[in-house]
Amino acid sequence: MATAASYPVRFDVQYPGRFLRWMVLVKWLLAAPHYVLLRYAFGPLQFACSGIAFFWILFTERYPRGLFDLWVGTERWNAQVGAYIGLMRDEYPPFTWAPGAYPVTYEVDYPERLSRWLIFVKWLLLVPHYIVLLALWIAALVGYLIAFFAILFTEQFPRGLFDFVVGVDRWTYRVVAYFALLRDEYPPFGLS
Repeated sequence: MATAASYPVRFDVQYPGRFLRWMVLVKWLLAAPHYVLLRYAFGPLQFACSGIAFFWILFTERYPRGLFDLWVGTERWNAQVGAYIGLMRDEYPPFTWAPGAYPVTYEVDYPERLSRWLIFVKWLLLVPHYIVLLALWIAALVGYLIAFFAILFTEQFPRGLFDFVVGVDRWTYRVVAYFALLRDEYPPFGLS
């Protein structure tokens, strides 16, 4: 089992310090064009990539590199928009999935080989993660509510709360990468 520090999926958001108070009220609206593209154009594309990759892995033990890059790039873009909507950044996210274009890191190392039999049970092996993450998502939702008012009144996302929310997202992105057949290493439990 890989440790959180050595796991081949990395996610992080740079802590910005100060925020614009009024932005917390309109970020969801400003991000609508991103949401429409990611949900209705690239979401089905990611689903198709995973479907094709399932059979490709079954027969070749490899994830097609182009599809892998497309899936990871789309998820990087999604992570950037998620950090913006999630009150972690004030800068408007770019319409790109290029690494380094936004102060959010999302990387997945390309695997040289994948198990052709593990693809059938990954969803089942993640049940313990789903249970723990459900409780953490509820706590993160409360954290977002607290952060909303903290930013509104103090212009700051409390640092400990920020780190907790980023940790929950980090854990979630590791689980999603495993479920989407991008990696075979079982994701570690933890926020780091």
